[in-house]
Amino acid sequence: MARTVASLPAGSRITDYISLGVVAKTFPPDKVRAVLAATGKESVRQRDLPAHVVVYYVIALALYMQCSYREVLRCLLEGIQWLAGPSEGIHVAGNSGVSQARTRLGWEPLQQLYEAVVKPIAVPATKGAWYRGWRLVSIDGSTLDIADEKENNEAFGRPGASRGASAYPQIRFVSLVENGTHVLFGSRMADYATSEAVLAKAVLPSLCKGMLCLADRAFFGFEMWKQAATKGADLLWRVRKNILLPCEQRLPDGSYLSRIYPTQQDQRHRRNGVVVRIIEYRLEGVEGAEPLYRLATTILDHELAPAT
Repeated sequence: MARTVASLPAGSRITDYISLGVVAKTFPPDKVRAVLAATGKESVRQRDLPAHVVVYYVIALALYMQCSYREVLRCLLEGIQWLAGPSEGIHVAGNSGVSQARTRLGWEPLQQLYEAVVKPIAVPATKGAWYRGWRLVSIDGSTLDIADEKENNEAFGRPGASRGASAYPQIRFVSLVENGTHVLFGSRMADYATSEAVLAKAVLPSLCKGMLCLADRAFFGFEMWKQAATKGADLLWRVRKNILLPCEQRLPDGSYLSRIYPTQQDQRHRRNGVVVRIIEYRLEGVEGAEPLYRLATTILDHELAPAT
């Protein structure tokens, strides 16, 4: 059965134009043009879809994921006309024109624009974004389904399933997430087979002083910890239960100081260790909870950040 092309409701909505206005404010045209110039992707001649319009088009695709590519382009161009004035002409390019325009643009300008613009945005009054004087961020990863096409399958691969492979190829990504606002910054993407730990190493440089970075136990390791700590941020990461962390000094709040080492041999000889503070806790009355949870932090002063 033929599928009906997904489209927006008949007639353009003011909310669509406002959304595009917010996009234009967040990604100012002068910033877009500067990135295009830096990457050599500026339009050499006037086209139906000049490069700066294609940048906004790709961003708009994320706002209207349920709609066809051409329908999103129509909404974008009508929004540009509404924002710029009735004198702006509208011509919705065909599928071939859209494909050629996106191929000309490539991915480099979008990555540079993302890195230049997308940053933490929480203000002191933002709920859930702060712990005392620290800006809370988390590092985490996930996957995204992409179009089931031969080229995507070859480039990115797909996870296995109980019967063969999954329905769609997938991209794996790791990001820093600002708690409270859910802004994803410093993101890195790769094929499905690339591990989150590998991607995380490329994300850590986006940490900076004044942040408190949270992470699950999958990211904990000596080299990863050391790399993250050198960026000036403080860390609070969950620790795997099989890591040996003997108590060297018990603190008044119940936490204790210990050390982590690059290798087991270093640990046996007590060399090249890094001091960490360990917080242990239980989840009483929670079904399926583990017997004991452990957190490691770079904040060694229990008065600055009590274990409770």
